[in-house]
Amino acid sequence: MSDSGMGYRLVRAVAAVLLWLFYRRIDLSHAERIPGHGPVVIAANHHNALVDAMLIVASVPRRITPLAKAPLFRHPLIGPFLTLVGAVRVYRRVDGADPRENAAMFAAAVGALRAGGALLIFPEGTSQPRPTLMPLRTGAARIVLSAAADGVRATLVPVGLVFDEPGTFRAASALVSVGAPVSADDAARQYAEAPEAAVRALTDRLADAIRAQIVEAEDHHTLELLATLERAWRHERGEPGRVEPELSLAWRRDVMRTARALAERAPGRVAAFRRHLERYAGRLRESGLSDGQLGQRYTVRLVTRYTLSNVLNLVVMLPLALLGMVVHAAPYALTDLVARRLMDTAEEEATGKMAAGLVLYPLGWIIEGWLAWRWGGGRALGVFALLLVPAGLVALAWRERLDRVRRQARAFGRFLVDRRAEHGLLAERRALVEEAEALGALSGRPQASA
Repeated sequence: MSDSGMGYRLVRAVAAVLLWLFYRRIDLSHAERIPGHGPVVIAANHHNALVDAMLIVASVPRRITPLAKAPLFRHPLIGPFLTLVGAVRVYRRVDGADPRENAAMFAAAVGALRAGGALLIFPEGTSQPRPTLMPLRTGAARIVLSAAADGVRATLVPVGLVFDEPGTFRAASALVSVGAPVSADDAARQYAEAPEAAVRALTDRLADAIRAQIVEAEDHHTLELLATLERAWRHERGEPGRVEPELSLAWRRDVMRTARALAERAPGRVAAFRRHLERYAGRLRESGLSDGQLGQRYTVRLVTRYTLSNVLNLVVMLPLALLGMVVHAAPYALTDLVARRLMDTAEEEATGKMAAGLVLYPLGWIIEGWLAWRWGGGRALGVFALLLVPAGLVALAWRERLDRVRRQARAFGRFLVDRRAEHGLLAERRALVEEAEALGALSGRPQASA
């Protein structure tokens, strides 16, 4: 194996571990649409700084060569990893670079495609926090069409990255949604005679393809409300189980598209419905209940079994969880502090935490291991090394379980005090879904009028 291959596999493994630790869930939809071999250009929306590239590199089984803005190569934490994966530098005018330097970038990109490689590009040109697709730059189309003019037929694959609670440790989730390849044959034929028109046509087609793989909204609060509405609708329709990610994505995208069209005809009704949805989400959050727990029958046997199971687990896990919390307390706090100082924008927070943690956690472990050795010799160091990773994982699981038990205990206490409050939430959920359906916002075939 070549050194570059070893470096890539190392970075990919590290990325997979960091993502697994940071995200509650990561889903990959339609991975089979990315060819297993041959020249490929993967074009994705750019929402969460370096995390976007990490998600694709860790999810796609074949080797990926990302294109990254040149300043990142000078970043003390990120630069070395970009070098290890063989990333291609992109020189942007906004960074003070001479765009003519991009001639080398295009040559390197086409060369990678000629060798049968897979490129990763974010054609928006920059990362931004709003869950919407910005106008695309023409770089992806130019690379594909330049390669075609050179006799290399590359597959152009659109990818949508959809996040819930991005930047929030252990609460965030991500969906990598792969779209069908974008046809470029007609643009390639047009490229020789009208290159700018061909590039623009392919760029517009790519934008539509990426947009079809994401949910666009004005802000994340709207996406959170949309998730609340979906859960309410599915429980009212008797579909409370885990939904396939692509089905959920299609549902939310259709609802948002219909809601935008409806807002043009009846903005007042849409605004009133949003206020109703916000009121229901707030009451549900305050209750401590989930949609699945609304209306659940609390028998003595169910409550006893639940209580004993969770108390036993929390007590048994407590010693190792406490060790994990103590060992990781300093690296955790330092990582958060450094990430806030290094990253300029909010959407880069997850990237900053992962990059800083990659340095600070091992450094903290080395110092703590040295202290263990000074305190108790080789035996203490051996015990510390043996329990380091299990203690950290148990601490995560323990805190998640404790948070869940707190929420559910609070909900059960309120249920005992006032059963009518739960019935009121159930009635409000039912009215909410009925109101949404009356607006036509939940229909697979939206109603012609509100």
